[in-house]
Amino acid sequence: MEVKLYVGNMTYDTTEEQLRTMFTEAGSVVAVDVIKDRDTGTAKGFAFITMGSQADAAKAISLFNGKEVGGRPLTVNTAKPREERSGGGRSYNGPNNRGRSGSNNRY
Repeated sequence: MEVKLYVGNMTYDTTEEQLRTMFTEAGSVVAVDVIKDRDTGTAKGFAFITMGSQADAAKAISLFNGKEVGGRPLTVNTAKPREERSGGGRSYNGPNNRGRSGSNNRY
């Protein structure tokens, strides 16, 4: 069964190829997803790596959690399920939104 790992505290220039090469030492790498800012396209410093089996994932955690890469100790653990977010991150306060500027602004 495939297992998804969270890899954090990476340098911002770490590439998918570098991670794939490194994690292949632990076993079968199914997928590598470096998370990037949707506006700028720059890496956010973390990734998700899907390993081919539970044994490969456990080996990857023992090999790479705390390992210094690019001067930073990696955080590697089993990924937690994604939590649902409401509203896409922006709130809408309705037609009487007091946060906007204009003549109706009483504050």
